[in-house]
Amino acid sequence: MFSKACKYAINSMIFLATLPEGEERIGLKDIATAINSPEAFTAKILQALVRENLLESIKGPNGGFQISEVGKKVTLHRVVQVIDGDSVFTGCALGLQECTEKRPCAAHHKFKAIRDHLTGMMMTTTLEDMANGIRQGVSYLKY
Repeated sequence: MFSKACKYAINSMIFLATLPEGEERIGLKDIATAINSPEAFTAKILQALVRENLLESIKGPNGGFQISEVGKKVTLHRVVQVIDGDSVFTGCALGLQECTEKRPCAAHHKFKAIRDHLTGMMMTTTLEDMANGIRQGVSYLKY
């Protein structure tokens, strides 16, 4: 459903949100290791999140990435938008260019209900919500 880049972006943001206060800044290598992603690919994803002000990147010996003030309040919907755009929330299940209420694809009406539910969940779920599950040990970022 989400691209690999989007999955890594969400996992990166959740991982950063779980870091204890005072240790919020962490290097690329540690982030990539924590979420089982290739370092170079992770770097590109993190830079996209920095450009959208969801993360901050600090250079130097004590540098690294950390969630910005904007990023601390961000929903999963926004992270998906930054990396994958709106297609997962608006696109046709069968990939048709023209799929509307007036001219629906074969899966339109059933898929629309699922897509609308997913959109609602993503718009109301914050990174902090996801990080709390990790902290409580009821959810995980890697196997």
